[in-house]
Amino acid sequence: MAGALEGLRIVEMAGIGPCPLAGQMLADHGADVVVIDRKSRRADPADVNARSKRSIALDLKSRRGVAAALAIVARADVLIEGYRPGVMEEMGLGPDVCLAANPRLVYGRMTGWGQAGPLSATAGHDLDYLALSGALSAIGPRDGPPIPPLNLVADYGGGTMFLLFGVLAALVERGRSGRGQVVDAAMVDGVPAMMGLIHSLLAKGLWRGGRASNLLDGGAPFYRCYATKDGRHLAVAPLEPKFFAELCERAGIDPGHKADQYEAANWEERADAYAALFRSRTRGEWMDIFAGSDACVAPVLGLDEVEDHPHNKARGTFTRVGGVLQAAPAPRFSRTPAAPPGAPAAAGGEGEAILREAGCSGDEIAALRRERVLR
Repeated sequence: MAGALEGLRIVEMAGIGPCPLAGQMLADHGADVVVIDRKSRRADPADVNARSKRSIALDLKSRRGVAAALAIVARADVLIEGYRPGVMEEMGLGPDVCLAANPRLVYGRMTGWGQAGPLSATAGHDLDYLALSGALSAIGPRDGPPIPPLNLVADYGGGTMFLLFGVLAALVERGRSGRGQVVDAAMVDGVPAMMGLIHSLLAKGLWRGGRASNLLDGGAPFYRCYATKDGRHLAVAPLEPKFFAELCERAGIDPGHKADQYEAANWEERADAYAALFRSRTRGEWMDIFAGSDACVAPVLGLDEVEDHPHNKARGTFTRVGGVLQAAPAPRFSRTPAAPPGAPAAAGGEGEAILREAGCSGDEIAALRRERVLR
C-alpha cells in the first residue's frame, strides 16, 4: 500500500517551518508532493521535512517560470504556501489566478498572523504568535519570564496541524460541491483553538494567574518534573486520585497526601518534599520502582536516548533515513499503512518529469532550460 492519500496531488511552495512539515506529512501518507523551489541544490539527507517529495526549481520572477508553475498547479488537488499575505499575488500565483486555472483546487495558506488584521503584513515567529494567544504567559517558572516551548506549539500545533485539517476538510467538501476554495490557516487562530480546556477552567474560576500556580502548568507537585540523583529528570503526572495513590505507595510518599491531593495551599511545601525524595535515587532506580505501574511516571529522555527506549522501539516510533534519525510516519492506519519514508530529493531534481506530467513538450522544456527558467 502507498498510503491513505495515494493519488492526491499536492503543490508545495518552498519555504521553512510549518508548511514543509505539512507537505512531509501528506507525502508520508502517499500524496504526490511537488515542491516548487526557487533554486536548485543538492539533496540534504538531514532535511527531514523534504522526505518523500519531488522538486522542481523555477525562476518565478520570469513570466515563463510563473506560467510553468501555473501549469503544474492546474493539475493539482491542493496548493500549500507559507508566505506573507500578498507574496503569491505579486508572483502572479494568487488564489484568483490559480482557481481560475483549476476551479477544484484547494488553496492552503499558512501564516502566523493570518491573511488580514493589523499585524498581517508584519514579521513574526512562533514565540510572537504564542504570546498573543495567552498561552505563553502560562509557560515557565513562577519567578522567571515565560519560556519558549521550542517552536512546537504555534508553528506546528497551531500552524501545521490546522493547515492540514483545513486542507483535508476542504477536500471532503469538494467531494460534495466539486469546487475548491481558499483555506486561511493562522497560528494566532490555531493556538487559541487548542486551549478549550484552559478557557473552561478560566470560566469556572479554576485557573489562577501567574505561572506554575495551577494543575497543568507545574504548580501541582504531582504534575511536574523532578531531578534525580544522577542529574537526570522524571516526568511525574498522576493527576487522578487512583494514580496518585499508586505514586504514593511506590515512592514512599505519606499516604495522608491522598486525602487532600488537590488542595493548592499544600502544593509548594509538598513540591519541595517530593523534590528531595526524587533526588535520593537515580533515574534508572526510580524507573525500576515504577516499572509496569499506573503511577504515570516517565523518564525525561534526551534526544540521543529516544530511539533506544523499549516502547519506542516496539512501536517503531523512530526511523532512520540515510542514517538520519527522524519520526516514522504518523498516525497509523490499519488498512492503508504509510510506506517507509523516502530520502530527501535534490531541489530541482525532478523538474523535467514534473513538467512533462503538466503537459509541457520536450521543446518547451528545452527552451525553459536555455532561458534558465528551469534550474
